[in-house]
Amino acid sequence: MRAMLLLRVLETRVETLSKSRAKEESKMSSTQFWKPGSEKPRMIDDEEGGVLFFLQPSNSSSGYANIEKQKRRLPVYNHRRAIQYLVETHATTIVVGETGSGKTTQIPQYLKEAGWAEGGRVIACTQPRRLAVQAVASRVAEEMGVKLGEEVGYIIRFEDVTKVGVTMIKFLTDGVLLREMMDDPLLTKYSVVMVDEAHERTLSTDILLGLLKKIQRRRPELRLVISSATIEARSMSAFFNLSKRRHGKQCEEVGPKLEPTILSVEGRGYNIQIHYLEEPASDYLQAAVSTVLSVHDQEPIGDILVFLTGQDDIDACVQSLKEEARDHGKRYSELVVFPLYSGLSRSIRTLSFHLLLEEREKL
Repeated sequence: MRAMLLLRVLETRVETLSKSRAKEESKMSSTQFWKPGSEKPRMIDDEEGGVLFFLQPSNSSSGYANIEKQKRRLPVYNHRRAIQYLVETHATTIVVGETGSGKTTQIPQYLKEAGWAEGGRVIACTQPRRLAVQAVASRVAEEMGVKLGEEVGYIIRFEDVTKVGVTMIKFLTDGVLLREMMDDPLLTKYSVVMVDEAHERTLSTDILLGLLKKIQRRRPELRLVISSATIEARSMSAFFNLSKRRHGKQCEEVGPKLEPTILSVEGRGYNIQIHYLEEPASDYLQAAVSTVLSVHDQEPIGDILVFLTGQDDIDACVQSLKEEARDHGKRYSELVVFPLYSGLSRSIRTLSFHLLLEEREKL
């Protein structure tokens, strides 16, 4: 009798678990992405700058993995269908989104889900720095649950972490993509090229943008996505406007629209407070060191990120902070300082990213 009762209890629990799992799977399958031929998302015109805003109600359903919840909380998640629709219908899409909105890591995934990596095609995403290429590629591979170097890979100088015929999303520097143009001037293996951080306007970025515009004239099916946090969207749109070169010919467009479209993504994944100095600093490096020590003294335990102009300034700042920590003993004993720039070896950069020390503040 006790054995039969135990079996019934187990059967009831199994049935309950299977029902909850089925409900969870139905929620997961309800996530819709825009596909060609389906109804286009709702569009609203911005009155001030003429920038289009595409609004999609966010899905607040629970029961997903932590990484899926993080992706859904990003501001760009509410615009995923609009991004897919715009890339399908326009040759060039300009995405303006604040730092932390998720555009760098999420847009390539949205493009893959829309089918731009099928049939052996590849989605390229360029970054101005090698360190950003490696970090973003690792993050996207982690979010997609794949091994880095297979479906998601990257190429930097002297390092190729991709597989021909397997890699669908490829991250690379602007300079590497320029070198690929020497062998394949029309970039025939790429279906979409996303130029991220376009506002930095390095020499390689400017040359790349000019060549991509020429390639679009020969390959109308190539899609460009220009993304940035502070780019002059109107100027970039005028540069890539291929329709104005038709000299007023009235003919029906075949394929994507040649006039670029602009999408504005509002919001960021975290709050930012901005503080200014009351007077200009005579020695900005020493001011940075003093600010770090002040934050360490007055704020709770956390991490501090300091941006400096180059390797020499970074090394000098690290040395100054280490000397301060050594001179003041226990006061700054919990402060651990790491340099971070592209000239460092990969092992040291990985250590800076992943080393977690309990009750220590990392800089």
